[in-house]
Amino acid sequence: MTSTSQAQPSAAREERLTPRRPLRLWEVVAISVGFMGPVMAMSLNGIGVAGLVGSSVPFTFAVSFIGTMLVAYAFIRLTRYITHAGSVYALAGSTLGPRAGFFGGFALLGTYLFFAVCIAGACAVFFEAMLTELGITMPGWAWVLVPIVVSAFVLMLNVRESAVTARTLLVIGFVGIAAMLVLSVVIIVRVATGDAPVSTGVDLSVLLPGDAPISAVMTAAVFGFLSWAGFESGASLGEETRNPKRVVPVALLLAVVLAGFIYVLVMFAQTIGFGTDEAGVAAFAGASSTLTTLASTYVGQWFAVLIAIFAFFVAFASLLSSTAASARLMFALARDGFGPSAFARTSAKTGVPVNSTVFVVIFTVVMAVAFGVFGATSVDVYYWFATVAVLCMVVAYGMTSIGVIRYTFKPGSVIPKWEAIIPVLGLVFLAYVYVIQIAGQQPPYTYFPWIAGAWCLIGLVIVLVKPALANRIGSRLSMEDLD
Repeated sequence: MTSTSQAQPSAAREERLTPRRPLRLWEVVAISVGFMGPVMAMSLNGIGVAGLVGSSVPFTFAVSFIGTMLVAYAFIRLTRYITHAGSVYALAGSTLGPRAGFFGGFALLGTYLFFAVCIAGACAVFFEAMLTELGITMPGWAWVLVPIVVSAFVLMLNVRESAVTARTLLVIGFVGIAAMLVLSVVIIVRVATGDAPVSTGVDLSVLLPGDAPISAVMTAAVFGFLSWAGFESGASLGEETRNPKRVVPVALLLAVVLAGFIYVLVMFAQTIGFGTDEAGVAAFAGASSTLTTLASTYVGQWFAVLIAIFAFFVAFASLLSSTAASARLMFALARDGFGPSAFARTSAKTGVPVNSTVFVVIFTVVMAVAFGVFGATSVDVYYWFATVAVLCMVVAYGMTSIGVIRYTFKPGSVIPKWEAIIPVLGLVFLAYVYVIQIAGQQPPYTYFPWIAGAWCLIGLVIVLVKPALANRIGSRLSMEDLD
């Protein structure tokens, strides 16, 4: 492990992140998919969707995939021209100006930090579920120990070379996805051959909207969209990637498409596995963890235990990815003058921003444990911080979509003008996501829009009252190769 005392920068190292071995395509894909946590998403995110649209869960996730592609377009397009550790910070800043860039970057920083705390809670949720499958019950307060222990391992890995993080995410993600796909195939085969505890068969109508009203489908699609949250995290690795202007956009596209294929397939298997009649839909909507429930039913208790273990490690991988993305964004902001100068330093040995990484991990642990001490459960921490993170995320994604629209109409732009309709539709989808997240909520969820709004407002105030910061950001971003 590289200590912070060893992380002394050289002048050149303060300019760019420079790992000893640049990341390859599959490694950037692994980090993007790792942030999304497919097993974690597929264990939980279909439950609420089933309660809204009945058996049309796979169709709803296909709609969510289309919405995600509309939003992802801006990142895929702009990373062909911009290479920067700041992701939205640079993408919006280079196209809309330094103040907009800082505002979007600050919103994304909130997204990553709040998601890290959320996922720390998820680690505890899945650890408790894993123990439950093994017949062990934890005391109610003991979950706060899980984020502490897990974060220690996250820090140990994240201060090493980024390639180590990518390989770890690849192994965990591949094993978890493989187990989930095996379960899906078993379910489909058993249902198709009549060797299943349900009698509704392989009902292909679940790939259509069915009787679900379009308003319910669109509302449920918002929850499906959350399964892709963090797909853009690979953009923060642009300075650590070989041939980034080719690799990063391809990696982002592959991450979104790969997740889309997996999500629709797994949701199809889950829907027919529970059954498409009224009783089956009720069982789907009432499950605490769909994957473990179906694993126990269709394979055996031993496989349910295995799925629970994989879900915990996938949550760990997602925490590893989210803290890495947070640290790199914090590094980029500090490099341009916002935050302690220590956050702009990288390790001479690994090229990793060690100080910012340490801060992010400590912040994550402190927030998760503090809420636990004051009575929140691990599930509370998961959903509460996820909601705040999503609201910040919508703002950050929106700034990037506006940025690519402006760049499209810039004189000399190589992007065809007709493509502007794609990010415009993406903005409409994001606006809908935001409305769904704040409309008709009950406390404490009514508080979260104010928290997310306050965070974004702080970012706006900072850049407005510090013109020197905006000027420095502008001069740095003008150095980017935006063709």
